[in-house]
Amino acid sequence: MSFLNKINDANVLIVGASQGIGLGFVQKFLQDDRIAKIYATYRESASELITLESENAEKLTCLQIDITDESQINEAVQKIRAEVNKLHFAINCVGLLHHETIQPEKSLRQINSDNLLRYFQVNSIASVLLAKHLLPLFRHQERSIFASISAKVGSIGDNQLGGWYGYRASKAALNMFMRTVAIEYGRNSPKTILVTLHPGTTDTRLSRPFQGNVPAEKLFSVERTVSQLLAVIEQLQQEDSGQFFSWDGSRLPW
Repeated sequence: MSFLNKINDANVLIVGASQGIGLGFVQKFLQDDRIAKIYATYRESASELITLESENAEKLTCLQIDITDESQINEAVQKIRAEVNKLHFAINCVGLLHHETIQPEKSLRQINSDNLLRYFQVNSIASVLLAKHLLPLFRHQERSIFASISAKVGSIGDNQLGGWYGYRASKAALNMFMRTVAIEYGRNSPKTILVTLHPGTTDTRLSRPFQGNVPAEKLFSVERTVSQLLAVIEQLQQEDSGQFFSWDGSRLPW
């Protein structure tokens, strides 16, 4: 990434690194000599990530947290601050589309308030809590980036199909949260660029039940998604802070 070319010994944080895109970012950064320290969070069942930590103990530190719990976020950030005084890149890759008891709604008949609350806790509120607690680590004089994985279906302007109420609305809320955070960071941490990113349909556990109608050329491997998102990040300018970008670098409508 070009923004790292001017930085020696960059520190990065990958939130939600046990699988999928988050794990892909960890694997990518482990190969990058410009990265001094990687902090990677997971909630549970992260055997591949833990193996990477044991093989790269000097560079990779894993932190187990539930990012819907603010006290756990604060505790993890304090552990990071005990080791380093700044971050140069952070990305929140955590997202909820379906679970054992949650499926995206096809109609109003399937609306359930508990499920809606869970969508918002994971997909929206977690990122703004991260922004709250990470601010001291971004408040420095070197260029830095804080990105959150959003989704094109969270675009209100692009919504032509309906359905998926909780997922759509929680991603739209994420976009608004991070747009608002970008304005405050612009005052308090002006070297930090905040963006939300649509990764495209990636071959992960999140998208697997919904891949049937996705053309093969539009279903990305994790490695390809990570490379494409890094290419977008590489081109970011200060005036892009608070914007919503697709994997190909185009701006998405709110």
